[in-house]
Amino acid sequence: MRRGFLYLVAVMDWATRKVLAWRVSNTMEVEFCLEVLEEALARFGRPEIFNTDQGSQFTSPRFTGLLQQAGVRISMDGRGRWMDNGLSSGCGAA
Repeated sequence: MRRGFLYLVAVMDWATRKVLAWRVSNTMEVEFCLEVLEEALARFGRPEIFNTDQGSQFTSPRFTGLLQQAGVRISMDGRGRWMDNGLSSGCGAA
């Protein structure tokens, strides 16, 4: 990008490494993360566990509330674990 950044959020199935849903945004707001989560849940059903990093989008009450309403256990990577982000691109479903 010439100016600014683009942010990618992807929901992946860790077992198959399949990308279930993804979006790109020029803001880090929770809305585009919620859209991806809703799409993945609608298309592939409820996972047992959903793992994310501790970014503000994924710790927001709206994001965690959607998972809790679906009966999904929430797992979050350790704080400041840079290596986790490189491997997960933000989200994962198991």
